[in-house]
Amino acid sequence: MFDYIVKNTNPADVSFELDVLWAQHGGADPVALLKKYGKRFQLIHLKDLKKGVKGDFTGSTPLENDVALGTGQIDIPGVIREAKRLGIRHYFIEDESPSIAQQVPQSIAYLKGLKE
Repeated sequence: MFDYIVKNTNPADVSFELDVLWAQHGGADPVALLKKYGKRFQLIHLKDLKKGVKGDFTGSTPLENDVALGTGQIDIPGVIREAKRLGIRHYFIEDESPSIAQQVPQSIAYLKGLKE
């Protein structure tokens, strides 16, 4: 479905926002999506999915499955690397977990520690 939408919309009029947790949860590889669709993505929601959680097509997962960046199963360094290569300028840390006060500072520290 996403392939169809991208193919049938004008890049001058329509861009997309990649939420890496939901892409992964739905069975896609966020890095592969960035490589395939390039600059159609203008911004990224950075979220990580707890290790061991199996994705599905429900569009739902318990909030406790949102974990601090770098502690889950998503290739966050790969996402950042590819997004930088594409020139994506806007990144949003999104954490809907009950541990947001602890996890967001941990996610920020993780991002600051990434090597280019």
